[in-house]
Amino acid sequence: MHPTERLKGIATFVAVAEAGSFTAAAQRLNLTNSAVGKAITRLEERLGSRLFERSTRRLRLTDAGHAYRQVCVQVLEDLEAAERVLASDDAVPSGRLRVDLPATFGRLRAWPALLQFAGMHPQVMPHVSFTDRFVDLVEDGVDVAVRIGGADNHVWPAALDHRTLGYEELIFCAAPAYLDIHGAPASGADLLDHAAVLYGRADGSTAPWLIRAESGPVVRQPMTGRAVLGNAEALVGAVEAGLGVAQLATWLVARQIAEGRLVALLPQLTTQGLPLHIVWQRSRSHAPKVQALIAHLAATLHIDA
Repeated sequence: MHPTERLKGIATFVAVAEAGSFTAAAQRLNLTNSAVGKAITRLEERLGSRLFERSTRRLRLTDAGHAYRQVCVQVLEDLEAAERVLASDDAVPSGRLRVDLPATFGRLRAWPALLQFAGMHPQVMPHVSFTDRFVDLVEDGVDVAVRIGGADNHVWPAALDHRTLGYEELIFCAAPAYLDIHGAPASGADLLDHAAVLYGRADGSTAPWLIRAESGPVVRQPMTGRAVLGNAEALVGAVEAGLGVAQLATWLVARQIAEGRLVALLPQLTTQGLPLHIVWQRSRSHAPKVQALIAHLAATLHIDA
């Protein structure tokens, strides 16, 4: 099927889905009810799937219709954005901008930068999700994502482009109340005798501590956790409550250390953590809104303290 054939009926389908009836959509599109109904029927026949449940009282989307509508809306928005780019050499960033952020880093560090960006570009409409799930940008219709961690096997999909902004710094820290009772470790070996507060993964495993030897490589040290948590902010809270020692990224605990609620331990054992990336769909890289956001995040996001 020729690519242009796939576009037939999309605008009519979206209009019907938004209007809730063939009659209202026909008025909006300046078409007859019959023309709208035939366009939807042809589209359903081509797709081999019912998009609407029809009754005498109501018209509603099927599950397949809901999924198809999301894709169609994005296609129409992309076409509109492309037309705006062609209409002006100095196109202003505008339109819906789908962004995905890591849950904790996104809320604490990336979201303030996005708010600043939205203030600078009032014609951009950010649609932002916060998740630690490794989203598929193309499948989920994401324009730009911020990721902590790399691609599988360090190979990025051909459909994506990325920019690396730096690496986490990991430090050991504990609450003053904990140290008053248990004392501060004097070396990496001493750390192993302390209660560990660990990050727990979705598969039930725990992240090991990365301990730098005095003259050697970083060693991945599995630990038995005094507490295991699957949320970074909850993990910080557990350490503040005096449950034990944790190895955390400086961007996550800089404020707590500055305010004296946590104490950094053994600075000589500071190690490199995961990389920070901005990732975007290569096919959308020329859109002014995408270019502007990439530049803004690159200038404002910092992964260290």
